[in-house]
Amino acid sequence: MMKRAFDVCGSLLGLILLSPLMLLTAYKISREMGKPLFFNATRAGMDGRPFRLYKFRTMTDERDESGKLLPDAERLTPLGEKIRSSSVDELPQLLNVLKGEMSLVGPRPLPLEYVPRYSAAQKKRLSVPQGMTGWAQIHGRNAISWEEKFSCDLWYAENWSLALDMKIILVTLKKVLTREGINAEGEATMPEFKGGAPDGKKE
Repeated sequence: MMKRAFDVCGSLLGLILLSPLMLLTAYKISREMGKPLFFNATRAGMDGRPFRLYKFRTMTDERDESGKLLPDAERLTPLGEKIRSSSVDELPQLLNVLKGEMSLVGPRPLPLEYVPRYSAAQKKRLSVPQGMTGWAQIHGRNAISWEEKFSCDLWYAENWSLALDMKIILVTLKKVLTREGINAEGEATMPEFKGGAPDGKKE
C-alpha cells in the first residue's frame, strides 16, 4: 500500500511537472516522423500479467522487400536518438504507473514472449511490480549483459524497501543527466533475450 501511494503521488507530480516537455516531444515527433506518436507493446507485469506499455516513438516503420522490419539501428531517427538518449521516450509510462500497471521502481517490464524462457529463479523478478527504473538501470542499464540484469532484478525483488526505491530514483536522475548506459555495445537498443542466462544475485 505504501509503494502504491508513493507511485500515485510520484506519477501525478511527474505528469504535471513534465507535461510541457511531453507536449513538445509529441509535437516534434508529429512534425518529423508523423503518426503514431507513441510506441506501445505488450509487456509482462507483476506475476506475468500482460499490459500495454507506452513510450514515445523513436523509430520509423521501414521494412525490407519481404515486409520484415529493418534492424533497429536503421530505423532509429536522429530525433529518436535524442529522445532515447535523454530518456524522454520513457515518460509516457507515468500513465502506466498511474493506472497501476507499473511502479516507479522495479525490474523493467520485458516482452511477454520472454516469460517462458525464464528459469524458475528468474521468474522471481515478476514477484514485484515492474518499474520505470530499477536496480539494473542504475547498475548499467542496457550496457550490461542479460545475466547481470537478472542478477540485479532478483536482488531487488528480495530486498525491496521504500528507502531503496527513493535511492534508485535519485541515482536514476543523475544517470539520466549524464546519459549513461543507453545502448548495449554494438546495438541500437538491447539484443533479444534468448533464455539460459545463469541465475544469480548481485548486491
